[in-house]
Amino acid sequence: MGERGHETARAIADSDGVAIYQRLDVTREEDWSAAITATVERFGGLDILVNNAGVFLGKDIEEANLEEWQRLCAVNLTGVFLGTKTALPALRERGRQSPHGSAIVNLASVAGLVGSQLDPLYSLTKGGVTLFTKSAALEFARKGYRVRVNSIHPGVIQTEMGDRTFASRARNLGIDDVAAARLTAVAAHPIGRLGTPDDVAKGIVFLASDDAAFMTGAGLVVDGGLTAQ
Repeated sequence: MGERGHETARAIADSDGVAIYQRLDVTREEDWSAAITATVERFGGLDILVNNAGVFLGKDIEEANLEEWQRLCAVNLTGVFLGTKTALPALRERGRQSPHGSAIVNLASVAGLVGSQLDPLYSLTKGGVTLFTKSAALEFARKGYRVRVNSIHPGVIQTEMGDRTFASRARNLGIDDVAAARLTAVAAHPIGRLGTPDDVAKGIVFLASDDAAFMTGAGLVVDGGLTAQ
């Protein structure tokens, strides 16, 4: 994983961009502190935080054990809390200097808006991210911090995590046909396809940009029409 991070940083540099790679376990407060410190030292401040890390369990309530639940909460909930808390001083400082303030974007899910048949526990954590986003936005506004907080809610995206949802769907249906489960997922999206990482990335860039200067406490749904039904 570390080598992939370094490769990505090198690719950005080769494209005339500037990037650093910093290992970050979102469940560890000391890792967050190191990452924020490295960012501020290298770039002179922090304008945007994207709380992106997440895990998917894919088990029914009766199947999941306490250790699995605690791991789900550690990444999907504690990680968002620690990232927000640790980055806040740097974001607040930069927000004072920017015409439209600084920004936090939290990766939630459509499973944080409607129930999930495949993973109720995942849905529970993403529902927490959804309401934490709104509450943090209100708290920072009340305190006069110029830090906007919004969430993004993807549908099923073609990633490794997305592939795991197909396996879970097949298992829950009692079949051994992941390809058929994938087709079922595609059919659930009225737009006629699954999402891509670029679809989500473009939404994140919008929420983090000055184009979304009048948005805080909002959720941007990027789901191909899945939750419109």
